[in-house]
Amino acid sequence: MEGNNASFKVAKPKDGEPWDTIIIGSGPSSFTAAVYTTRGALSTLILGGETWGGQLMLTTEVENFPSYRSIMGPALMQKMKDHATSFGAEFLAKNVSAVDFSSKLFQVTADGVGYAAKSVIIATGSQTRWLNVEGEEKLRGRGISSCAPCDAPFFKDKKVIVVGGGDAAMEEALVLTKYATSVTIVHRRDTFRASQAMQARISKLQGKLNIIWDSQIIGFVGEGKLSSVTLKTKKGSRGEKELKEKMLNVVTGKVVNENADVYWEMPVDGAFIAIGHTPATEIFKGQVELDDHGYVIKYAVKGFATATSKEGVFVAGDVHDYHYMQAITAAGYGCMAAMDAIKYLDTLEK
Repeated sequence: MEGNNASFKVAKPKDGEPWDTIIIGSGPSSFTAAVYTTRGALSTLILGGETWGGQLMLTTEVENFPSYRSIMGPALMQKMKDHATSFGAEFLAKNVSAVDFSSKLFQVTADGVGYAAKSVIIATGSQTRWLNVEGEEKLRGRGISSCAPCDAPFFKDKKVIVVGGGDAAMEEALVLTKYATSVTIVHRRDTFRASQAMQARISKLQGKLNIIWDSQIIGFVGEGKLSSVTLKTKKGSRGEKELKEKMLNVVTGKVVNENADVYWEMPVDGAFIAIGHTPATEIFKGQVELDDHGYVIKYAVKGFATATSKEGVFVAGDVHDYHYMQAITAAGYGCMAAMDAIKYLDTLEK
């Protein structure tokens, strides 16, 4: 499908005719899929949502997307959108409210309008679970991140914290220890829920990695960039006892006792939130099979690597991939889903 026909532009369907494919979502997987479907001569409608662009719209610098040494997240998404629409993909910033995959022609409803398609690509992504505490929203991308593989190099020789107690938090911490001078895991309980294998790996890094138990972040502080976090540690807990012993190397700010708990401030350069993600799949319940966490299940059958439980409906990106969750892997899955959709429609015609 590679070529250099810059004047090519796929035609849109006539009124009343279905689209060859509808792509639901507007992140790297969606726009990459649209590049491939349009260049494969499929009429393509992208229903991108009112707040389009996915997680990269919340990111500042991106340094790990090939061909860009450094680019701002929103700028990268605008370029991907422009690329997709340049070949004739129709983009609508509308939220999809319902889908019906029960018949051969799939029905997708957005902003009160129904659209019909011969195939669908689900590329709605997933959303980071944030703490939703004071200062968090304004400092996202300014010291607060949810992706160590993406942003760890920006914190070389800095002090950072990781919030969470599962495997994802351990992975973030392991990546950060390669860059930061100090990494501290903040967990609200007195034991981790991460696998024993991950905990064993963490325990080997005691010299470079601190753990603050029984504690919660209740606020982020900083003007323009993160400078400290405010924590609450349970009075009489394992966390408070260890704090008193180590107060010295992790706490250089103030400590105040209030309401039987310990409130204190810790200077940091970065904070990585690793308490999970929520896939955007509410509208797909009962339409395609989802796993226990709400992610779309892939059925790699009949030569279609991105197939779902519904024939003709494909999936791409973080809405099914909770392992890698990178812009480039999402884009790769978008390419795969598009090629599967093209192949599927070819088989229908034959």
